[in-house]
Amino acid sequence: MIKSMTGFGRAEMIDEEKKITVEMKSVNHRYLDVNMRIPKKLSSFEAGIRSLLKRYIQRGKIDLFITYEDYTQSRVSVKYNKEIAEQYLQYAGQISDAFHLERNLTVSQIMRLPEVFTMEEQSVDETELWASLEQVLKEAVERFVDTRIQEGSHLGKDLLEKLDAMYQKVELVEKRSPEILQEYREKLENKVKELLADVQMEENRIAAEVILFADKICTDEETVRLKSHIDHMRKVLTEEESAGRKLDFIAQEMNREANTILSKANDLETSNLAIDLKTEIEKIREQIQNIE
Repeated sequence: MIKSMTGFGRAEMIDEEKKITVEMKSVNHRYLDVNMRIPKKLSSFEAGIRSLLKRYIQRGKIDLFITYEDYTQSRVSVKYNKEIAEQYLQYAGQISDAFHLERNLTVSQIMRLPEVFTMEEQSVDETELWASLEQVLKEAVERFVDTRIQEGSHLGKDLLEKLDAMYQKVELVEKRSPEILQEYREKLENKVKELLADVQMEENRIAAEVILFADKICTDEETVRLKSHIDHMRKVLTEEESAGRKLDFIAQEMNREANTILSKANDLETSNLAIDLKTEIEKIREQIQNIE
């Protein structure tokens, strides 16, 4: 079972005290690259979030968005800063004495002065908060992985169809090989007859020439290896997860064999088949870039 590197997941949890929303999406990337946008209140959990994601995801550029809303008012309290109030009064007295002004500061005026009263957020139970965040994060990641699996199944089906088409073309190359030799032998015999007229030609020399030609154009090793690579890729597609790198390596080996077949081709039909093989392999490599 393979997975696509594109995916989307979203989850949300709401209780009497808070609301946490997690949303994530991804695109192709050679490695795992996580970009987080999280509230300051949750920044201490960044390492834990990354650790959790790594348990589910191996590759891809991930954009993670987390929002947090606190519904409670009990976590905020008013703090009276006595020292600051005393300093205001002290300096007010100094100004009054220096300029012979009336000391007319009232309590309500002092209360409105900066920093005399401040709103202070009470500490949150981090263990409890992480438990809530972890729960909704897991739910979002599991949905995210499900979309990757669904897309991966479509990719796998398409790749298997392309591999079947490749296999048929390889068999056509194999079928064409002895036909090329027979055509070359007949062409060689006709040429010799024209040159020698009624002189008896030597069968052994013609056979030796045909053997030399066969060595030059023989693609048996390449077709056998190409079939083996096709079978290997089929197996990886149906049995392994996170197989993108391995599949890319197999595709490179396929391309190498197709190039050799094309370089040895001494026949238009074989050349066309080799070009078709290279085209299919390139399509496969493009699809593989989408696999985790």
